[in-house]
Amino acid sequence: MTEGLGGSLGEGGAMGSPVHTEVRGGVLLIVLNRPEIKNAINTETAEAVAAALDRLDSDPALTCGVLTGAGGTFCAGMDLKAFLAGERPSVPVRGFAGIVERPSDKPLVAAVEGAAVAGGFEIALACDLVVAGESARFGLPEVRRGLVAAGGGLLRLAERIPTAIAMEWALTGALVGAQRAFEVGLVNRLTPDGGALDAAVELASAIAANGPLAVRASKQILRDSSGWPMAERFDLMREISLPVRASEDAREGARAFTEKRPPVWRGI
Repeated sequence: MTEGLGGSLGEGGAMGSPVHTEVRGGVLLIVLNRPEIKNAINTETAEAVAAALDRLDSDPALTCGVLTGAGGTFCAGMDLKAFLAGERPSVPVRGFAGIVERPSDKPLVAAVEGAAVAGGFEIALACDLVVAGESARFGLPEVRRGLVAAGGGLLRLAERIPTAIAMEWALTGALVGAQRAFEVGLVNRLTPDGGALDAAVELASAIAANGPLAVRASKQILRDSSGWPMAERFDLMREISLPVRASEDAREGARAFTEKRPPVWRGI
């Protein structure tokens, strides 16, 4: 259950810290922990998310991440009080919320309950997969305040859903329910309310059961290949895939298959 997570997770720091982390097998769970203000992002939170993603990228024992929010809300976007006090809720390189400009090199699953709006929706869009409770809501309402969704929402939304639908959502600033988001392909799995985190961890665990080098390379190819020149696509793909094919993990995968046993990945 997503609700109440802030009271049970402590690995990422003392209670009251804005982000908690917990390792579950090869999965790093990252929990936005400011439920009293709907997990809005200030500088401290952005720095903590960035640190968690740095850990995910650098730890060979971790293959996938899950990002969620405590207290039944994913994220309501920027902390406006902190902004008015002079804070910038971003960090160098990774950008707003420590994620939108440079997400993890490894797969990330967003577990969304309640609202994922404005910057919160942009955080979800920076993740690779989305699992949502049936009452979750998504939206980029910035235009209703005379603003532009400049945290990556306008860049990513039309990559995830049909362009005309992305245009409607962005230009009207409407809030969209989880069922509609599921119908247009933004949400991978729809769950009863309170079930998003468990389903997201299950999905992330299925990813983490695979070869870590292959998972990371597969994400890189899927992410980058749309910008590759047509004539160079296979050459560029081979630059990424051939080192994985030559790895010890690839040999271990073949051995495990022939020996009818689970593989033991080493990330080399």
